[in-house]
Amino acid sequence: MSKEAILNKLSDAVVNGKPDLAKEGANEALTSKIDALDAINNGLVKGMSIVGDKYAARQVYLPQVLMSAHTMYAGLDILLPAIPKSAVADMKRCAVAVVEGDVHDIGKNIVKTMLTASGFDVTDLGKDVPTQTIVDFAKEKKLFAVALSTLMTPTMDCMKAAVDGLVESGYRKNVKVCIGGPPTSPEFAKEIGADHRDADAKDCASWLKEVA
Repeated sequence: MSKEAILNKLSDAVVNGKPDLAKEGANEALTSKIDALDAINNGLVKGMSIVGDKYAARQVYLPQVLMSAHTMYAGLDILLPAIPKSAVADMKRCAVAVVEGDVHDIGKNIVKTMLTASGFDVTDLGKDVPTQTIVDFAKEKKLFAVALSTLMTPTMDCMKAAVDGLVESGYRKNVKVCIGGPPTSPEFAKEIGADHRDADAKDCASWLKEVA
């Protein structure tokens, strides 16, 4: 099987939400001595970018995006361990979290997928995450960016608390903070001292790539 055919197989697997095909293509890539990063960027990520474009154009819906994300991670599980440590060290580190008091994490999961697809090393802190956990993790891991989300108006204050905590920790100047979720707005982001309000997951990834 040619390199082009294997990369197309990986991309098509993600677009069509076929995790078994992604695993198969990932193993074929390694067997064929295709560079793991090449397989990720020109196979899995290419497919996820197509899905992202379709989602933005409302040609596919949330269930398909989540299935494609699951498929991408199935391939990544095989390919990521094969990336040279030096290449991983060059990746900018980010964390995603749903702030304390909120357990709605579908939006956060899509952001994680899009950031991973954009070449960031992403840690998922989960949902209902205490403010101090976010602050401590950002400083300890020397993160490039933190993406915070909430679906509920009452928990928006926790976004401000996270920004304030980063300021108090002395690390705020080193980390980008972006926020997202239906109750948030660009004005609110500015009000609490965040760097960006994400319109959607693709907007978050695009903005962080611009400022990286």
